[in-house]
Amino acid sequence: MTAQAPSTMRTLESVPAESGLATLRDFGMCLLALVTLARSGNAQDMHREALLVLKSLVPFDSAWWGEVSPGSDGSPPRNWLHGSIGLSASFAQEWNALADADEFASASIAHCGVVLRGGSGDGRHAPGSTVDTFCKRHGLHHAMAITLELPASGLLFFVSIYRRGADSAFRDEEAVIFGEFTRHLVQHWRDVLDGLQGAVPGRAWSAYAFADGAGRLLYLGARLGQVLHRAHPDWQGTMLPPDIADLARQAPCSVAMGRSDRVSIAPCGRLLALVLEDRSPGDPLAPRERRAATLYAEGRSYKEIAERLDLSPATVRTYLRNVYAALGVRNKIELLSALGSGTREAP
Repeated sequence: MTAQAPSTMRTLESVPAESGLATLRDFGMCLLALVTLARSGNAQDMHREALLVLKSLVPFDSAWWGEVSPGSDGSPPRNWLHGSIGLSASFAQEWNALADADEFASASIAHCGVVLRGGSGDGRHAPGSTVDTFCKRHGLHHAMAITLELPASGLLFFVSIYRRGADSAFRDEEAVIFGEFTRHLVQHWRDVLDGLQGAVPGRAWSAYAFADGAGRLLYLGARLGQVLHRAHPDWQGTMLPPDIADLARQAPCSVAMGRSDRVSIAPCGRLLALVLEDRSPGDPLAPRERRAATLYAEGRSYKEIAERLDLSPATVRTYLRNVYAALGVRNKIELLSALGSGTREAP
């Protein structure tokens, strides 16, 4: 993944009729195929099958999709779960190790809803650099990607497709088709998730995950992801941690995650639903998370909060990341509003 500056999106109506690209009928057939996939009940393979449909309109050699956190406070972006076509099993883990140097990914995350195009030969990364070597090793000479929001999940959804060096770069018309198609795909995926959540209602989206019987994650909320990561620091995502996957075979059941969290695991059709249990009735935040968030919203620094609560600054950063995901806020003003204007911490 490496790229140029964001391209300007155009609507389907702006594609020249004489371009010879996919006709409106062809595109309509692809959208109907998405509807069929969404209604099939086979959530495990929906994204893969959808991208194979897209391939008939926009040819590519390999593809990658999944959920990513944008990174903040010096933390790099991170891939939490993924699927792929034509890429190695180690692709996501390799990318996580160099995510902070991937300008393409950072640009895509920063410009949600915009199709980006680029390639390993566009001069953005020096020959022999970590990202340049990564792209050449995996044949990512031409790239096209879009990142979209998954409301209330705390994470972002992305799709990237690639062509090898001998193939042509992605054209304007292909960027339009790709952008429109992936928007429809994500909307159908939201509908599928709504149906799944209806079987186990009562929690915020950031506290959910869905996995198949083999432990492969299909959806993950940021708050639950952080809990899994704290309990399993070496966890790379995509697959449930082995001990959780083993326990899931006994579902319905629940498992303690550290001293303050517990995750329920229950069958959900052919899938498994993992739900982070509430810490207290009606409150998605643990008491210390709420205290740290209140102090932060009032303008205290990480260091000041850490000293006040007898924590490390790194722990304060983790608490605040969980709070932002649990409350679905994006900045300090929204945080203060979500916390309410009640009691302030004493100075």
